[in-house]
Amino acid sequence: MSDAAKDLARDGAIVILGGGTAGWIAACLFAQRWPNARVTLVESPEIGIVGVGEGSTPQLKGFFDRLGIVEAEWMPACDATYKLGIGFAGWSDRRGFERYFHPFPTALDSHTAGSFFYNTRARRTGRGVAAHPDQFLLPARLAAAGCAPQPEESFPFEVSYGYHFDAYKVGAFLGRHAVTKLGVTHLQRRVESVERRADGGIAALLCDDGERIAGDLFLDSSGFRSLLFEGTLSVPFVRYGDSLFNDSAVVMPTPRDPAAPLASQTRATALSAGWVWNIPLTSRTGNGYVYSSRHVSRDQAEAELRAHLKVGDEGTARHLSMRVGRVAESWSHNALAVGLAQGFLEPLEATALHIVIATVEAFLDAVDADGFTEKARIPFNARIAARYDGVRDYIVAHYRLNQRHADPHDYWAAARAVEPSDTLKHVMSAWFTGADLTATIDQLDITRYYNAISWHCLLAGYGTFPDAARLVPPGPDIERIDMVRIEDFLRRCAHNFRPHTDHLPR
Repeated sequence: MSDAAKDLARDGAIVILGGGTAGWIAACLFAQRWPNARVTLVESPEIGIVGVGEGSTPQLKGFFDRLGIVEAEWMPACDATYKLGIGFAGWSDRRGFERYFHPFPTALDSHTAGSFFYNTRARRTGRGVAAHPDQFLLPARLAAAGCAPQPEESFPFEVSYGYHFDAYKVGAFLGRHAVTKLGVTHLQRRVESVERRADGGIAALLCDDGERIAGDLFLDSSGFRSLLFEGTLSVPFVRYGDSLFNDSAVVMPTPRDPAAPLASQTRATALSAGWVWNIPLTSRTGNGYVYSSRHVSRDQAEAELRAHLKVGDEGTARHLSMRVGRVAESWSHNALAVGLAQGFLEPLEATALHIVIATVEAFLDAVDADGFTEKARIPFNARIAARYDGVRDYIVAHYRLNQRHADPHDYWAAARAVEPSDTLKHVMSAWFTGADLTATIDQLDITRYYNAISWHCLLAGYGTFPDAARLVPPGPDIERIDMVRIEDFLRRCAHNFRPHTDHLPR
């Protein structure tokens, strides 16, 4: 650890502006890694949590595990449920591919993923073989049956999973943990201005009551305001609006029938100008329509969501605006951006908290290794920017490759006309020319964002193959994948999992 890092970790003052889930995750990670540092989180009592997404990737489980917080402690307090992945419906009108499941990885993938990859390549080159991802991967079967991710004790294979949760309650839970277990100071203040240092960095937050909160390192978790990064340090914002149209959301929870089975998947259903999330919590169901304001109005979007949910005029809808993109640098001077102050990618793949965790941990690693130096800052910023761009490319692929050709609305046609990044062009070229997609993803070095299974699920799940009428039976040059054997393997594996509600901590 460098001398500067040692000083900060020993008795430095770390000030976090803004709470919410992102701010409190950052507070916990800093306080745990540098327990002797003085971590203070400052938030306005008048600003709530945006709460656009209420789902996670498996990285959130790793975060709670590192903090030593067991599921029985936090899940009941946050209305949380398990998440095996995301079920997509209506993104394709190709027969047999109207829906598909995007799973998190499992220890069993090695038994069937090779056959999946082989058959998708055979079908891409015009052979009439089975190639729907749900036929090859266990989590799709478990999610369809509403199973929890925990197997019987006698079944020694793990299934990765994320969570669904009430975002406000998770933020509050982590705040209590940070204060009572990790010694973080929590201040409710209204920050009026920011004092700069001579070198351009941040010296202190100045509150409306005259209080001055000085620090050595500042974290900007102030939401879309980006008070420190864009407002004070003038860090440019890189917009993704040319490739990701959705800039608005209308949110409306609905009651959950306690007698009904509890789903273990997020559902993403395509509508006329975007998609609707359906997130099962123990207390309610979270619903939200993410849409493009260029294609439907606020009132039209709400009406469409209400029709989709079949709720008529019942309940109150909440409308949100979203700015899609990222700051050019996540580390500037003596400040780090996290959460919405750092960037926003629509919640299609529930990556928001994943990026928060990855950003803070990468920052801590960089500073521990090389201190507050250009040697640490430049590669860190490049790495985080590449992560945002990598996730963006995967989300853009959902729209660019949609198969809603029968849809009369221009939104989906416009999405298919988006100019992809060079990276996405390489992925698409490999797929449509029948090349080895796994090798291409490895060569592009993008598996750290989404692996080969994820890319195959997306492209195969939409049915982006030659028209069925043009497919020919596989000849002697094609290995015959035994689908009966794979079906039997998945069926027998699934017998080791039980309904979601049977495993929820209480």
